[in-house]
Amino acid sequence: MPITEYLERNAREYGNDVCLVEVNPDIQEKRRVTWRDYELIEPDKTSHYRREITWSVFNEKANRFANHLIERGIRKGDKVAILLMNCLEWLPIYFGILKTGALAVPLNFRYDSDEIKYCVELAEVDVLVFGPEFIGRVERIADDIITNRLLYYVGDNCPSFADDYYKLVANCSSVTPDITLIDDDDAAIYFSSGTTGFPKAILHKHRSLMHSAKCEQMHHSQTRDDVFLCIPPLYHTGAKMHWFGSLISGGKAVLLKGVNPKTILETVSTEKCTIVWLLVPWAQDILEALDLGDVKLEDYDFSQWRLMHIGAQPVPQSLIKRWKEYFPEHQYDTNYGLSESIGPGCVHLGVENIHKVGAIGKAGYGWEVRIVDEAGNDVEQGGVGELIIKGPGVMTCYYNNEEATKEVLKDGWLYSGDMAQMDEDGFIYLVDRKKDVIISGGENLYPVQIEDFIRKYYKVKDVAVIGLPDKRLGEIATAIIEPVRGVDLTEEEINEFCKEMPRYKRPRKIIFADIPRNPTGKIEKPKLREIYHSSNLIDDQNKS
Repeated sequence: MPITEYLERNAREYGNDVCLVEVNPDIQEKRRVTWRDYELIEPDKTSHYRREITWSVFNEKANRFANHLIERGIRKGDKVAILLMNCLEWLPIYFGILKTGALAVPLNFRYDSDEIKYCVELAEVDVLVFGPEFIGRVERIADDIITNRLLYYVGDNCPSFADDYYKLVANCSSVTPDITLIDDDDAAIYFSSGTTGFPKAILHKHRSLMHSAKCEQMHHSQTRDDVFLCIPPLYHTGAKMHWFGSLISGGKAVLLKGVNPKTILETVSTEKCTIVWLLVPWAQDILEALDLGDVKLEDYDFSQWRLMHIGAQPVPQSLIKRWKEYFPEHQYDTNYGLSESIGPGCVHLGVENIHKVGAIGKAGYGWEVRIVDEAGNDVEQGGVGELIIKGPGVMTCYYNNEEATKEVLKDGWLYSGDMAQMDEDGFIYLVDRKKDVIISGGENLYPVQIEDFIRKYYKVKDVAVIGLPDKRLGEIATAIIEPVRGVDLTEEEINEFCKEMPRYKRPRKIIFADIPRNPTGKIEKPKLREIYHSSNLIDDQNKS
């Protein structure tokens, strides 16, 4: 069945329960008002801007937008793009699109004008819904994309080149539209992270969304009593598919705008969050703030907080060890996934397997996994190969890109591009991205393994290892290291610490600098290569 039926059920059975809360610490409000049919609640002592809606209001908002789109001629198979920061409007708009039978097309909020235009055209978008943060970017391309497309603005002071979303939907019917949806209908187009150029459009059917919801609920056992803290951007499959656990259980979720440690901990405490999904940098920042005394555990109530889980990138064992020192009662979990496999869950560690921290886990609920060589044959246990996955959440294709689809979909298996190995107990460990492997003097070096080792040093906050050109060895492993705030760290210290690694794995160049990460927490290695590639060539020329 389509995932929209869970929203209908929740509206019927839990209609007066609060389902979504938006918290924005950057806005101060001290009064209670009704705003666009959303309730602005008198804030607590933190004076954070806070809005909330119930399941019935959520469903009514989705129905109004769906009925408006249908009135404007949007039909099954059409595409509606969403370019919004996280907010209360985001998910009702998303479900309104699904209820029409059209495809929801979430866009990365970091896209510049050219990328927005590229994605809108690649996905053949019929409607673009955007917020105030994007007025300038959309205005620059409006004349190019507005032909046969509708532009809807969500916010105050609607620009002249767009239609006012609030005015258009205010008087539309809140009755569920009479549109039949089945599992095999197309549901959404997500975009790859675009780390190797412009992103690819990933097409998913309704069965993919449904399976991701079941997968999340099976893995983390959400109930109506759980409160999920959602910080990552909703345009990404990871955030939304984790929230699907709240949808399927009828539980509440909090959308937090802000990632500093104090804001996160305050929100967990005041909103009584039980499940928190963090990215590695945010968890590191919280631990650093606790170490330095910037925040103190005794200032908050965490008695209800049961689960902290991390995804989107490999998790250092040292991080979880430190986390358990501060939060010994927490369950911990990690999930692995790709946008091509509808986000997290195709590989799953499980809260009962914290002794295997460092692994991404085993095949998730309803999934199959293998590790194969270049010929597609299973590697021996302990050998390194490419992780491939199969299950109900695998994408249909890269939309309008048959060649790229054939490269990653083979006999029903999705080739992840991630190199991995399996231990004697069947747990999978990521080794690195296939394209990130460094070949130095004929040896294959896997940056993630080197990064995991260097992160163990107590003065290291974050590290990224990349290959840089070298006349003699072809490439050399280069470690870009971000030290813990307020400490002195030298190249000599790192080199001495790395002597515990085999000589061929040791980085041959050390650079101290900040580590750039994208909104989902992944290290932006192409950006690092671009920054340091030319400088390394200059160094080589000077040496010669």
